[in-house]
Amino acid sequence: MAFIDYYKTLGLNKDASADDIKKAYRKLARKLHPDLNPDDAEANKKFQQLSEAYEVLSNEENRKKYDAYGENWQHAEQYGQAGRNRQQATANDEGYTYSNFGQGDFSDFFESMFGGARGRGFGQAQYKGQDYTASIELNLRDILESHKQTLTVNGKNIRITIPAGVADGQVIKLKGFGAPGANSGPSGDLYITFHIKEDREFKRLGDDLYKNLEIDVYQAVLGSEITVETLSGKVKVKIAEGAQNGTKVKLKGKGMPVYKKEGTFGDLILTYSVAIPKNLSEKQKELFNQLSELK
Repeated sequence: MAFIDYYKTLGLNKDASADDIKKAYRKLARKLHPDLNPDDAEANKKFQQLSEAYEVLSNEENRKKYDAYGENWQHAEQYGQAGRNRQQATANDEGYTYSNFGQGDFSDFFESMFGGARGRGFGQAQYKGQDYTASIELNLRDILESHKQTLTVNGKNIRITIPAGVADGQVIKLKGFGAPGANSGPSGDLYITFHIKEDREFKRLGDDLYKNLEIDVYQAVLGSEITVETLSGKVKVKIAEGAQNGTKVKLKGKGMPVYKKEGTFGDLILTYSVAIPKNLSEKQKELFNQLSELK
């Protein structure tokens, strides 16, 4: 029978700490556990190999024996009887419940080296269920106020509240809305990613909105009062005399709602774009020439 490299099974080096061994086992066990892969014979086989590796390396005496003999395991009998008479036990370890393996769960290599020693097995381990992911696409106007929406995940309808002001790319976790856990373990979680589509009129940066506002040369020179469309309705804006192209004006509180801060809003920043008139009539040209001479 061939030597089994338990460190390789766990993806570790020989100098791995006890904590490294525990973390490596847990990471792989969550993926390979039979209750989470009921029809996957290969995953079940790998889980048995993984459990056997942990059975050896997580036990100080077994690990010493394994490290001492390695590929010369045939001479392990000389090491003594340490670990052979370990009583079957059930132990709790930070939320994981272990029970004993049944007969035949260990490889011939293990049986030969450790003489059928039994300790913590993992057939009834409690595992958290698989996490689910979902995404929701929204417009800027969809997130001006908090509202409820039904989301279908893995065939199950889930009623969620979409908070006002949620950001593009933001991920929200809904605890316990994932797959059921194994062996009465906790359910997984649901992670929802929000995608906010770009708006043709408004650009969003954080909680502030930006908008280009075209005004004509007469409004820029003489000043005016115009009506501007914002996401929350129309407002009057006074253009000062002599407004320059690129001038920025801030409309306080007319931006996006601030996430999780009810009643608080960003600002709307308007940037003036002065339109130069084209195809002037002869009379208009004459008047502009008079203005030029007055300058």
